[in-house]
Amino acid sequence: MNSRPHLRNRFVLIGDVVLIIVSVLGSFALRYDVGQMEFYLPAIQIMAGVALLVKIPTYYFFGLYRRLWMYASTNELKLIAVAVSTASVLTGGVMLALIAAGRVQPGMPRTALIIDWLFSLVLIGGSRFALRILSEQVAARTDKGRRALIIGAGDAGALVARELQKTNQLDLNPIGFLDDDPAKQRHEIYGVRVIGKVTDLETALANHRVDEVVIAIPSAPGRLVRQITEACRKRGIPSRTMPGMNELIGGKVSVNRLREVDITDLLRREPVNIDDRLVGSSLNGKRVLVTGAGGSIGRELSRQITRWAPSELVLLGHGENSIFEALLELREDFPSISLHPVIADVRDAARLESVFAEYRPQVVFHAAAHKHVPLMEANVAEAVTNNILGTRNLVETANRHGVERLVMISTDKAIRPVSVMGATKRMAEMIVLNAAHRTGRAYSVVRFGNVLGSRGSVVPRFKNQIARGGPVTITHPDMQRYFMIIPEAVHLVLQAAAMGAGGEVFFLNMGQPVRILDLAEDLIRLSGLEPGRDIEIAFTGIRPGEKLTEELLDDSMSFSRTAHPEIVRVESDEAVEGAQLVATLDELARLAEQNEPETLLRVLEDVIPGAAVRSAPPPDLTSMV
Repeated sequence: MNSRPHLRNRFVLIGDVVLIIVSVLGSFALRYDVGQMEFYLPAIQIMAGVALLVKIPTYYFFGLYRRLWMYASTNELKLIAVAVSTASVLTGGVMLALIAAGRVQPGMPRTALIIDWLFSLVLIGGSRFALRILSEQVAARTDKGRRALIIGAGDAGALVARELQKTNQLDLNPIGFLDDDPAKQRHEIYGVRVIGKVTDLETALANHRVDEVVIAIPSAPGRLVRQITEACRKRGIPSRTMPGMNELIGGKVSVNRLREVDITDLLRREPVNIDDRLVGSSLNGKRVLVTGAGGSIGRELSRQITRWAPSELVLLGHGENSIFEALLELREDFPSISLHPVIADVRDAARLESVFAEYRPQVVFHAAAHKHVPLMEANVAEAVTNNILGTRNLVETANRHGVERLVMISTDKAIRPVSVMGATKRMAEMIVLNAAHRTGRAYSVVRFGNVLGSRGSVVPRFKNQIARGGPVTITHPDMQRYFMIIPEAVHLVLQAAAMGAGGEVFFLNMGQPVRILDLAEDLIRLSGLEPGRDIEIAFTGIRPGEKLTEELLDDSMSFSRTAHPEIVRVESDEAVEGAQLVATLDELARLAEQNEPETLLRVLEDVIPGAAVRSAPPPDLTSMV
């Protein structure tokens, strides 16, 4: 299998023999005319023989015949300079010794040795890089069948171009770059011309025969990736996103691998960067407790909290496996933080009492909840006991133990709820806000949109369906949701903890709602496939508890800006009557214990403004939107 490189290097060696002789002849020809050259012919013959006997073994010793020169770089240029200089010094030493011994005719010019060294540098080095240029030209002229336009002419784009030129594995031939850097316009990189800016994509696709577009900007935001893929889709041209440079250098992936779809590519807006400078004072040195610490949000919340060096962090959750995994992960990354794993159910008031008495938390983040809409439609009593009564237990226990700050994680489904999950979270909000008004403590609520990438969210489901070859199932083509990513969600919670004075409801500016159909199509395309051709999309029908579009505010609410431009505070005219709330909670507890779902729903509709909840077993659980 290695015969071809060795065969090529034999030809390189033969070429070096010729170049060494040419260099010796040139070193004399530069000094003398033809007549004088004839006089020094014996000296020329001796020097050529010495040069061949010394230089060829020296070049071999330095590895000049063990390299593929089509990959030559500045490192090889340095190696050639060292090898040629060493060989020339040795050759010069032998020649000077022969002159001193009288074996070479007197009068031979010593400058010929210096000229020979310079000629050797030019000829040996030039021949190697000529091989590289020739191989690249041959590769560039080879018809690989598919012409690739590369988006991005930076380090990643240059690496992609070279890889495509050297390998037939991808069957792609780079024909041009698009890059927004004005300094690169009309220049060539590895023989491939920068033909315009990224904004010129439509023109480039129209004026050049492009078979595929390669996005070689590792830091490209999702908005840009989506614009490029959409322009390609309109013309029926496939596109792919290459891995990041760190992944390539780290050996995690190769250039011919597609980059894993980044969740932010699906967001259809720029991720919000939360200013968390205020967070430190609310967490540093504090005893902090997180409920639901084993879930996607709870685990990331715990991870971010540890950055602010709390004195203790209590990881409370019902699932032993998820809490154990969270504990191992945090202990490995933050060995200096005092961590306490606690297996407990927020519905168990006595257990919560003992936990708070033992660990005396000062700050509490309440992430524990049942959140799956279809499942809660079929399990009303469970949703009520966990989401409502569990929150009551937690808030009352926090009150008794003097917790300074409490932040509850809610949902946009709590606004004019039509689902059991949304209604139970709205009741939980009322419990927290009522406690804040009664006690004056900094208890507040944050409302999330759908969290991309969280456990049980739509994206992992769609990914699994795509991996199985489809179809991707969606309830309705016009279904829309507000989306946020896990870091945004967690930072929102931490910011609320820092800003909240008590009784506030916060939510993130999530831009415009996104159609689930658009999200699914984006995910399919970013996976290198085409919706409808490679992966089918099936519509299963709206299920009980779902709305086509979620809301962030109802008619009784307005909003105001906060210290952070992307975080909004809800201003509500809704009064939370303590006595009525207590009576309602007692009634819900009684009905849940008796498992009377229809009566539970009636009570929720009577108490919650705009609620229209109903319950029926979901007809289809294959699409978890």
